[in-house]
Amino acid sequence: MTDSAIRATGLTLRRKQCDVLHDISLDIPAGAVVGLVGRNGAGKSTLLQCLAGLVSPDTGSSELLGCPSLDLSDAVRERLGYVAQSPDLFGWMTVLEHLQTIGRAYPRWNEERCLALALRLELPLSCNVSKLSGGDQQKLSVVLALAHDPDVLLFDEPVASLDPLTRREFMRAIFNSAEPARARTILISSHILSDLERVVSHVAFIREGRLQAYDSWDAMLEHYRLAPPGCDAPAGAVLWRSRASGQLLVDSRRAPHLAGAGRALALDELFMELNT
Repeated sequence: MTDSAIRATGLTLRRKQCDVLHDISLDIPAGAVVGLVGRNGAGKSTLLQCLAGLVSPDTGSSELLGCPSLDLSDAVRERLGYVAQSPDLFGWMTVLEHLQTIGRAYPRWNEERCLALALRLELPLSCNVSKLSGGDQQKLSVVLALAHDPDVLLFDEPVASLDPLTRREFMRAIFNSAEPARARTILISSHILSDLERVVSHVAFIREGRLQAYDSWDAMLEHYRLAPPGCDAPAGAVLWRSRASGQLLVDSRRAPHLAGAGRALALDELFMELNT
């Protein structure tokens, strides 16, 4: 995983004189599965929209597969899958008509794969999209994003409306539907951290439009530690200071003497520490 599949450089977006995103830079290698984690309103959806080329930032830039997000070529678009938090679907079509219509736009669309995914997620093919539940509309969006076997997937809370069993099938579909010879890059935001923790290779924490931390999950488990207030931690090692307790979240690679300061933190614990 050396080539960059998703890159953001200094992304800043202002609304009503406030920064929705502030100077966000990310470099996501091909084949990485990145969990985008933050509270409601932290800027996750806006960041994904900027990366997908749906929103133009005030400053900074981003690229997908080496192509500027705001000027994506048709060849690159064919290699992307995007699921928005609120599905944007054609309500007058049946599920099957929707799948067949969208499929005509993608050279790599595989109807057999598409129908197999729909069956796995228990989508009612003959039902009008407007009559689907919120969860089934989310499933349809996922199938549409996966059926052309994209190289890059951008998911904005794709499992928020799904029950635990369907979430499990969704995760299987993401990783089992790709051609084995190609590495698929995934950036997924979710509040269901237990699901993310099982599949991510990297995690990006965002708060109030700012990137708090971005690293491989293995590195976070090995090197991120809680240190007590007032400890001797170099400024460059401090990732976050808890407003409530004064405890420090430190990267022990920059403060080796604190490597034994505490235990490894689970993803939900890191989230809590970075948001208190």
